[in-house]
Amino acid sequence: MAFMLESPAFPNGGSIPRKYAREGANLSPPLRWKEAPPETRSFALIVEDPDAPSGVFRHWAIYNIDRQRDQLPEGTTRGAKTESLGHGVNDFGNAHYDGPQPPRGHGIHHYHFRLAALDVETLKLGEGARVDAVWARARPHIIAEAELIGTFESSQPNDR
Repeated sequence: MAFMLESPAFPNGGSIPRKYAREGANLSPPLRWKEAPPETRSFALIVEDPDAPSGVFRHWAIYNIDRQRDQLPEGTTRGAKTESLGHGVNDFGNAHYDGPQPPRGHGIHHYHFRLAALDVETLKLGEGARVDAVWARARPHIIAEAELIGTFESSQPNDR
């Protein structure tokens, strides 16, 4: 089998439930993966919306995910930081998950959850590194990448 990322909350290509959106509870969805390459030493995860009117909009990045993990529970990075995970600053300006929030009336957006298996234990990034900087630092260390795509269409007005 190939390296695979999935969520019990929505199928690949399916609709992301409202509780995982900014207009809902803004919780990160539960994620799990399997068949990571044996030489993996850590993981990095980003979430991007390529359908945003201003170009790719980055919603989340976490890195230095321990090799022994094979899942992230619902609500990871919500509240006080209690784990050694690195947190990238998203395009909302927050160092935590911010779920889907496409402009009202803009149609369905596609959210790409990308998990990279890395050949290093840690990515050394400074406090406040943005999501794109996290991915740029991870890119040369990627052994394998798994992707899960969810869709969402907003029903609320917003400020994005």
